[in-house]
This record gives sequence, structure tokens and C-alpha cells, in this order.
Amino acid sequence: MRLLDIIKFSIKNLSQRGLRSWLTIIGIVIGVAAVVSILSIGAGMQQTISSQLAGLGSDIGYVIPGFERAMRTNQRMPMTPGIGSRIGSTTTKLTENDLNIIKYTPGIKIASGVIAGRVNVQYYGESISLQLYGVEPLAFQEISVVDIEQGRNLAVSDENVAVIGNRVANEIFKKPITINSQISINDKNFRVVGILERFGGMVGGIMYDNAIFVTTKAAKNVLNVSSNEFSIILFKASDLENLDEISKNVEKRLILSRHVTNETKDFTIVTAKSIQETISSILNTVNLFLAGIAAISLLVGAIGIANTMYMSVIERTRQIGTLKALGATNSEVMKMFLFESSLIGFVGGLIGVFLGFIASGIISQIGVNVIGISRGQNLTVITPDLILFALIFSTLIGAISGLFPARKAAQLQPIEALRYE
Repeated sequence: MRLLDIIKFSIKNLSQRGLRSWLTIIGIVIGVAAVVSILSIGAGMQQTISSQLAGLGSDIGYVIPGFERAMRTNQRMPMTPGIGSRIGSTTTKLTENDLNIIKYTPGIKIASGVIAGRVNVQYYGESISLQLYGVEPLAFQEISVVDIEQGRNLAVSDENVAVIGNRVANEIFKKPITINSQISINDKNFRVVGILERFGGMVGGIMYDNAIFVTTKAAKNVLNVSSNEFSIILFKASDLENLDEISKNVEKRLILSRHVTNETKDFTIVTAKSIQETISSILNTVNLFLAGIAAISLLVGAIGIANTMYMSVIERTRQIGTLKALGATNSEVMKMFLFESSLIGFVGGLIGVFLGFIASGIISQIGVNVIGISRGQNLTVITPDLILFALIFSTLIGAISGLFPARKAAQLQPIEALRYE
């Protein structure tokens, strides 16, 4: 028998048992659709995180106090004002000396300390608690990843002026805040000179859209801070390719300066690369676990294929005997049954990918409407590699599931098969 004859004969046999074939295919469809949907969520999250971290600045590092010590002692890490969620220590701070050490580390282009704290902001009778950041204007302009949309940035000579995030200007208060508007920060009057572009994410623990930025001097006055201590220090490397080496050098110098060891150090250095590696590792583990759960349905589908093909061998025993009597070899009979089981897996995979694509689209829409993800970001992503993997994997499952029944069919003796009732 030619290969084309084997294919035609296999398709004809499957079509004659349409209902049973389709019921078997459904098992593969469900499994493939589930796996594709889950893996597409993982790919979408990876892409979203990568785009967010691209905005973080691949040549920028962040020195955060208190993190590693709190992690090692399993303490509930209290909030370092304004720096993301629960990180830092209630007592550990970064000092002017730390900033100078970082500034004079070889490979550092610029470094800047940031003072942060919660403040009470009043505007047209409304009073809302927001995050305030005190920055050195020139250094922060170079390190900041968000541009000015309206007005101007902070200047060294500024006093009692502020630059505000996009949501602070347009959404948080009932009345929008415009350029030259007067706002009260902890009962001190400030004039708004700039509004940032909408960013839609957190960078180095700073939620730009919800923040207010003033000069370091103004922040000390508002927060009633007298010491030269910082909530975070940002630095920019002069050479992107050597950022890891520069970060390690900064770490070594700070360890010596702060009289700590690698085991007891009370700060951590974070870069976009280190964040992405950590998050990717976590996501890969979670995706693998969830895909494994979804793959259980594929196992059920594989058992269904094996059962269907085994029943087919029993029902077609006389047919197999006739084919062998007419000259069909064991190899040709085996190929015919393997092609049938592989075809079931392939068709199931094809439909499963299609349904997984639809499910991914629905999940993305839920992300936009319910979770609040930006329309420019994708909660799910289906790549050509994922489609190819799903089709190859489902076809392979079909082939493996049909291996035993195909082997049984090939081993049938023509005389015994023709006598079978």
C-alpha cells in the first residue's frame, strides 16, 4: 500500500465512526484548550512585565534599605515610605555617606537620594492622603522614566512648587488639578508647575501616576525631617553592559562602609534585570504547575484515544485479515492505525488551539474591564511557538496512545482474522 492509500483508508475509517471519533477528539480539545489558555496567560504576564521593566530603565539601579535583613529574620516588613509595598525596616535608612559612596563608585554616571513619606493633600475642600517624594531636580530628571506632559519639571531654585502624577491631576480629586493650581500639602501651600505623562505602573517602588514630587529641601520641610537620610537611592550606570558588575561594586563598597557582611547586610540593590529574572522564575514555576493540572485532561483524552483505537481493532479484525490476505504488510497495517490515532490528536489539537485562542481573548477582555489592565497591554499572548507546540504535542499524544492498538492490529494472523465473527 502506498502512503497516500494508507491516509485515505484511515480517514475513511474515522469518518465511518464519526460519533465515536468526535467524542474522543473532544477529550483532546478540552486538554489543549486548557493548556493553551494557561500558557498564554503566562506569556502575556511575561510580556507585560518585560514592557514595564523596560520603562524601569535598563541602566538604572535602586538601593533599598532594610530588605534582606527583614527577609532573613522572617519579620513582617514594614513600609519604607513610598517604596512599593512592604519592604525595608523601621530603623534602617540610607545616609548622605551612602549616597557619596555610590556617586564615586567607578562606572556610576549619576546618583540621587529620594526622601519619601505620606502626606495630607487638600484641594478644593477635599483632603486625600498621597505619597510625596523629595528629589534632587537635575539628577532626578535624568534618572526618571516618566516625561512631563504639561508645564515643566522641578528646578534647583524652586521653593514650594510641585510636579504631580497624571492620576493626581485628573482622577483622584473631583476637580482636576491644572498648571499653576494651588494645593495644600500638610498645611503648606504649593503651586503645581508640572503634570507627568500617564505611566500606568510602578517603577522602583514609585507609583508615578499617584505621586507628588517636590525638591528635597521642600520635602524635609513638609515631612519635618532634619537628618540627611533617604528612603531610596537611585543610580544610573555610564555603561549598560557593565551594570551587573557596577552594582556588585556598589554593594561591596556599601558593605564595608556600613560595617555589615553579606549575611547581615541591611540593604539590597535592585535592577530591571534582577527583577525580571526573579519574576520570570516564579511565573515559570506557577505556569508549569498550572499547565500540569490542565494536562491531566490530555491524559484522559489519551486514554480515550487508546480505548477508541482498541475497539476499532476488534471491530475491524476481519478487515485487517482481508488487507493482509491481499498483501498488506504488518508495517502498513500499523502505519494505518497510527495515522488514525495521530489524526485524532491533530484535529483535537487544532480545535483546542482555536478554542484556547477564543478563551484567551475573553480573559484579556476581563483583564481590561474588571482588573483594569491598560488596553495597550495584553493579559494573554498566543505565540506561533505555542500553537506549534500544542499541535505537535497533541499529535504525539495521539500517536503514542494508538501505539499499542496499532501493534496488536499488525500482529493479527490473516487466517485467524478472517475467521473472526
